[in-house]
Amino acid sequence: MVKLSEKENEEKQELLTKGEISIMLDTYDDIFSSFDPRPYSQRALSDDFLLEAKKATRDKEEGLELRFILPRDKRNFEHEILIKKRLRDHFKKHVLILEKEIKDIKKKGFLMAIAGIVMIILATYFLSLKSDNFLIHFLIVILEPAGWFTAWTGLDEIYYTTRSKKPDFEFYSKMTNADIHFLTY
Repeated sequence: MVKLSEKENEEKQELLTKGEISIMLDTYDDIFSSFDPRPYSQRALSDDFLLEAKKATRDKEEGLELRFILPRDKRNFEHEILIKKRLRDHFKKHVLILEKEIKDIKKKGFLMAIAGIVMIILATYFLSLKSDNFLIHFLIVILEPAGWFTAWTGLDEIYYTTRSKKPDFEFYSKMTNADIHFLTY
């Protein structure tokens, strides 16, 4: 690695503190998976990059600014245009995926809760018949716990499973609207 003068170090530190999210890169490849040989417009993003970006955005509000800082001799404006588009496409795609997942989980949870309530109502109805019929008793024994389990599992899906998706959804939503800049040091 090249040693930087004190002035260059100060400029580099200033750039790092300016942006809300500043990431130092040696090359553009640092943003992408090293196992993916495709061009920048199609390449998979690096897990390391995504993890660091998630950490950096955790306490930030909307209106983020993402700054990639590269050595002057490594910059290529054509690549930067492709990379910005790739990043935006990636973040938008994941927002849509997570929106659909959350919607599907809520729908499934709602249907399970309704099915559980219907089973509980049926068990209550059969119990009110005060029948000595074996089949009626068997249905009560099966429907009552199944109804409670299904109803509570459905509510768990609605409230807790969707909540577990929230951090990723918030991250991708923030990043979809982030201003992306490339700077030199």
